[in-house]
Amino acid sequence: MGDYPKALEFYEKANRIYEKVLPPNHPSLAKAYGNIGQVYNNMGDYSKTLEFYEKAHQIYEKALPPNHPDLGFSYNNVGSVYGDMNDYSKALEFYEKGLEIYKKALPPNHPDLGFSYNNIGQVYNNIGDYSKALVFYDKALKIREKALLPNHPTLATSYNNIGQVYNKMGDYSKALEYYEKALKISKKALPPNHPDLATSYNNIGLVYNNMGDYPKALEFHDKAHKIYEKALPPNHPDLAISYSDIGLVYNNMGDYSKALELYDKAHKIYETALPANHSHLATSYNNIGTMYKNMCDYAKALECYEKALKIREKAVFPNHADLAICYGTIGQVYNDIGNYSKAFDFHNQAHKIFEKALPPNHPHLATCYNNIGQVYYSMGDYSKALDFYERAYKIREQALPSDHPDLAICYDSIGQVYNDIGDYVKAVEFHDKARKIYEKTMLPNHRHLATCYNDIGTVYNNMGDYSKALEFYDKAHKIYETAVPANYSHLATSYNNIGTMYKNMGEYSRALEFYDKALKITEKALYPNHTDLAASYGNIGQVYNNMGDFSKALESHEKALKLREKVLSPNHSHLAISKHDIGLVYENMGEYKKASQCYEDAVNIAQLSLPSNNLDIHLYRQRLQDVKKKI
Repeated sequence: MGDYPKALEFYEKANRIYEKVLPPNHPSLAKAYGNIGQVYNNMGDYSKTLEFYEKAHQIYEKALPPNHPDLGFSYNNVGSVYGDMNDYSKALEFYEKGLEIYKKALPPNHPDLGFSYNNIGQVYNNIGDYSKALVFYDKALKIREKALLPNHPTLATSYNNIGQVYNKMGDYSKALEYYEKALKISKKALPPNHPDLATSYNNIGLVYNNMGDYPKALEFHDKAHKIYEKALPPNHPDLAISYSDIGLVYNNMGDYSKALELYDKAHKIYETALPANHSHLATSYNNIGTMYKNMCDYAKALECYEKALKIREKAVFPNHADLAICYGTIGQVYNDIGNYSKAFDFHNQAHKIFEKALPPNHPHLATCYNNIGQVYYSMGDYSKALDFYERAYKIREQALPSDHPDLAICYDSIGQVYNDIGDYVKAVEFHDKARKIYEKTMLPNHRHLATCYNDIGTVYNNMGDYSKALEFYDKAHKIYETAVPANYSHLATSYNNIGTMYKNMGEYSRALEFYDKALKITEKALYPNHTDLAASYGNIGQVYNNMGDFSKALESHEKALKLREKVLSPNHSHLAISKHDIGLVYENMGEYKKASQCYEDAVNIAQLSLPSNNLDIHLYRQRLQDVKKKI
């Protein structure tokens, strides 16, 4: 039922009796310590867990012969805590000691030997060494297939573990194959409302979510949720996990209000069921913060992320990977609002932890490099951005299969840099590599594939090859129309891209038509202070300026500026863009003093937010010099 304080109360009562009536090294006392440790483990208090597991272990070492199976079990318990604390070298050390005992004390097909191999596989899974994880999970599976009945639930656990590795590797067909094997066993072996059956449904839902098949993902998560509602008390943490999994699907669909509603339900359960410093609460704050970030409510996002960070700082050790993930999410918010020094500060803190806590080729380290690359990209420092994107790529190339979607993300990021520096041949080359991976691993209407088509279209647009650009923009647009609701922000991005192409061709009425469609969708789909709205206003303003309708151009650009001033830091480069665009309108109207002031503001902002060699700074300075000559 998850009533940990009650469980602790009864175990402690039993322990006090044992301490009075038994000698200090009696195995029953060790079991009592182990029970208390297990409750603390479920509560997420790993230091207390370790304290009681070590008390039990010390008794076993004194009371039992060196190859006794209970001593092997104790090594596994201590190893599991070190695993939870992300001290993977210690976890392996204890698991391997446990394995050595089991090898000597037990027959080769004993289930406990399978349990030991499984634990070691879990460590390799956590450190991102998926090939080794599969080796140990497979050893566990072979033992269980020989030792257990074909419908034993532990066999389903093995299939689930192997499925999880394939899911992380991006091999979704293999992941589904193993998860479905687990599901078949669970259906036969368990009653229809057993929580383990729900776990199987949830796992399959996660794969469909990763594949972008959101209706299927929701179908399986809903099956799991119905079981949890029947089988568990209303405040059980597993019910909260179910709400979070469904929330993740709605997040990926872009329905942030629905996702937020589900994440809030999960959070309320965690608050009532778990201690204040439990890691699940931190994860919950993180999930809610991500929704606010997606909605461009950066103040609320930071508030939630900082709550998550405070919990992690109290609950885990200074070099725990979860702490680094918190620093990374906060860094992303500061990047989005244009506070690049703060973004670097948090990403660097994350990087230091990952370097200490994880092996050098762990995917988390690649994500960290990617985040740092994004900050340099936002600043317009393309050489530095490319350096960090390539570091991320090298890690993922070594750690992941050649067609993993995370590799495609690397290719896309590198392609965007080459596009921005005008190396269009290289840009197309990298975006095309990403496209091939997405087409191979994702469903044909996955949003990542549409984003990739958009990126390729943008390169061709910049090259002036408008027929090719339109071909790829149309491919993206068809995906967005079929894959998401009509008011979804990605559909607006698609209209904006097509509008920009028509603007570049000088077809301003067609450009306005598509920009207006984008604006209407953006106003419906997004929240009033979302920065994508500012981009839409800016696009429309540029077309009106080109058409000579300066009053409408000013109106649109000023809307963009006001919105950006509300949401972004005062030195964000997007504010410089707005100032420049307004200055351009004033210059075209012959109001040179006003234009001069706007260009000067743009220069001042850009000098604070962009590297000194950035082309935008050069453009703003040139505009300022030119307009001063007209005054």
